[in-house]
Amino acid sequence: MKRIGVFVCHCGRNISGTVDVEEVVRQIRGYPGVVFCEDNKYMCSDPGQKLIKDMITEQKLEGVVIAACSPLLHEVTFRRAAAEVELNPYLLEMANIREQCSWIHADQSQATEKAVRIINAAIEKAEHDEALVPSRIPVKTRALVIGGGIAGIQAALDIANAGHEVVLVEKNPSIGGRMAQLSETFPTLDCSLCILTPGMVEVGQHPRIKLMAYSEVEEVSGYVGNFKVKVRQKSSCVDRSKCTGCGLCYEKCPVTAPSEFDEGMGKRKAIYVPFPQAVPNRPVIDRDHCTYFLKPGKCRVCQIVCPAQAVDFQQTDSVVEEEVGAIIIATGYTLYPAEKMPEYGAGKYQDVVNGLQFERLLSASGPTRGKIRRPSDGKVPKRIAFVCCAGSRDPEHHLAYCSKICCMYNAKHALLYRERVPDGEAIVFSIDVRTAGKGYEEFMMRTREEENVMYLRGKPSRIIKEGDQLSVWTVDTLTGHLLKVKCDMVVLSLAVVPPIGVADLAKKLRVQTNLDGFFSEAHPKLRPVESLVPGFFLAGCAQSPRDIAESVAQASAAASKVLEMFSKKELASEPMVVTIDEERCSGCKVCVVTCPYGAREFDEAKNIVKINEALCLGCGCCVAACPSGASEQKNLVEKQISRMVEVMLGEK
Repeated sequence: MKRIGVFVCHCGRNISGTVDVEEVVRQIRGYPGVVFCEDNKYMCSDPGQKLIKDMITEQKLEGVVIAACSPLLHEVTFRRAAAEVELNPYLLEMANIREQCSWIHADQSQATEKAVRIINAAIEKAEHDEALVPSRIPVKTRALVIGGGIAGIQAALDIANAGHEVVLVEKNPSIGGRMAQLSETFPTLDCSLCILTPGMVEVGQHPRIKLMAYSEVEEVSGYVGNFKVKVRQKSSCVDRSKCTGCGLCYEKCPVTAPSEFDEGMGKRKAIYVPFPQAVPNRPVIDRDHCTYFLKPGKCRVCQIVCPAQAVDFQQTDSVVEEEVGAIIIATGYTLYPAEKMPEYGAGKYQDVVNGLQFERLLSASGPTRGKIRRPSDGKVPKRIAFVCCAGSRDPEHHLAYCSKICCMYNAKHALLYRERVPDGEAIVFSIDVRTAGKGYEEFMMRTREEENVMYLRGKPSRIIKEGDQLSVWTVDTLTGHLLKVKCDMVVLSLAVVPPIGVADLAKKLRVQTNLDGFFSEAHPKLRPVESLVPGFFLAGCAQSPRDIAESVAQASAAASKVLEMFSKKELASEPMVVTIDEERCSGCKVCVVTCPYGAREFDEAKNIVKINEALCLGCGCCVAACPSGASEQKNLVEKQISRMVEVMLGEK
């Protein structure tokens, strides 16, 4: 039997406010195998850690149990303390008597009894723990950034400027993302492209950044520090090594199509550059609208007029494999589909537009060159309704979460509209207003007081067309009056949602997403830019809705985590992985398809499964799925689990 020491934390009053810590210590001291048990006000403090280290040495402890908070918070802290006095850190266990006991109970006697049982179960686990040693993994000091919006640009530049190579993959023909579509940015009303294009140009010219625009991640294999990524470079039908970007091809192209960059509000050619400041500034051919592909062999105007002979209709997709050590996910966002809100006439009435469409109307490079015009007839709208939370904060019908940026960009839209149309009237319909940011409240007050924008508290129930105007039906929740407001145009602040294809990308990366489709962070407070899977980091709206300033800050934080990783020659992998008992393995392959991290492969010669320990994260899915009991996780084997369950049930 091991010599085990138990240390019980008061955690201020977080634990001792509900659990009788003294009684817990008294009972634990008599438990078999426990040679030392003591409590401390704050176990994670320097005096608390010193107590642990001193007792490990004095009592010659062979196992340690810390009864405190969640291991997510301080397990690393206590393991490091144990290692300092030469006790293998994997012989230390944490018993969570805060989140799993004191915080969820009110009755002291019951909470105390439960705390004792939780600690007893941890003691039983510690009794059978083995000393484990992490394996060492070499690091490829090269990064992949998925997404070329402002977050991806910032992350790529931070890593490249620190001296490391970066591969930046963007699915669209140009980097810039959603920020490139904006007219101005709140709260300073800077020209969006004016502050974005220097970074875009730097990315395009940086010697340590390999820009792969019009490309998508096809496959990811490997593990932290050693990823192999297959990137599909989509055919643009233009040889970029020959193209000079003169623009003659799209000037002469006779075919037009709706512009994705202008959100369908304007037109582009079948061969096109998304916007004038695009990086790379090289055209692509839209096969769905190009006459050559619709009527094989016809037209070819772009090919004929191209002085560099860069147009190649026979060009096909190519797949390139890149080796990287870390991956930053900066996939950005899109807007909630307007078709899902028929009550607002979205998709039915031309004059009901979304926020990005209105941005393009405001933009000097937009379809109306910055002049605000109604899409239906080109007239100047004299009254515009701005509807907040369209699709957000509506768990009954749409999405439950707040999209965070809508209140501010609504205020920006209303202010810019009043500046462009001084005799126009802007009415904002909102549940309430959220202005959590530096200078945001002041911007909102300027919109209300200086620009005389009217705010009505109430979310519209429906919008219908009456004549050449739109009628907004709502209730003023401050007065209780039913209102019918006639407007010339309506702008919907649609919810921010993950882009189409993110779910498939998450499967390729083997990275978790939440119920709303955004990528999940390892810990919302302590590890906000790290994924649950080592080697993957999150930036910008890939994680959740956020504004430009937050996206840039998070991108730099993700880049700093990558640089921290690259500062080490080797990484230590988690040793609490799953093992296979070859004699019991039946070769059924159930665990192979169950493993979410691709850590298992089938050995055809031996008819058994093998584990790639570098990929295994010890989630235990395979252990639960294995019908023959051949899979067991180190330091969480069947006999440990059985004893823990027995103790928790009160069976000594």
